[in-house]
Amino acid sequence: MEEWSLKLSSCWRPLCVPAMYPRMDFEIASRTLRALRRALRAIEIGRRQLATATGLTPSQLLVLREIDMRGSATPGAIAQALQFSQATITAIVDRLESLDFLQRQRSERDKRQYHLSILPAGKTALADAPDPLQMIFTDRFVALPPWEQAMILAAVERLATLLDAQNIDAAPLLDSGLIDRSTPV
Repeated sequence: MEEWSLKLSSCWRPLCVPAMYPRMDFEIASRTLRALRRALRAIEIGRRQLATATGLTPSQLLVLREIDMRGSATPGAIAQALQFSQATITAIVDRLESLDFLQRQRSERDKRQYHLSILPAGKTALADAPDPLQMIFTDRFVALPPWEQAMILAAVERLATLLDAQNIDAAPLLDSGLIDRSTPV
């Protein structure tokens, strides 16, 4: 068996990387971690830009955009479209309503349901909002050939497994933390 030798002077490696691993494996791992860190930083920068421009979280912006796109919608329709839970939508709608960005109106046909519609302050927030990173990603991702989409999905799912995150419940949203938080902190 060929022996791999790494000298501390030739490369930096964290203590958790034994010298028995090939240098190439460590370099690939390091480049992968750097790419992951860049993606995480891009998500954080996008979140901060959105918070500065509108005071909204990414999930609040997505809900507001979905309501605006539909003109009027039920919370259930919004939850289904965004793949959020009904409870999450309720919390987000409560926050957007408190900001006077949207209003709830009882359905004329079914008094158990209500419809959401955007208010002028909500329209202003949408106009002031930068394009969320999620929309940029989605536009670019769907333009990729199907084989490349599948390859990226497999790699990201494997990454989640490597980080012991495969069982963490997550909405399809580029944001960290709770998606139904009321403030963008």
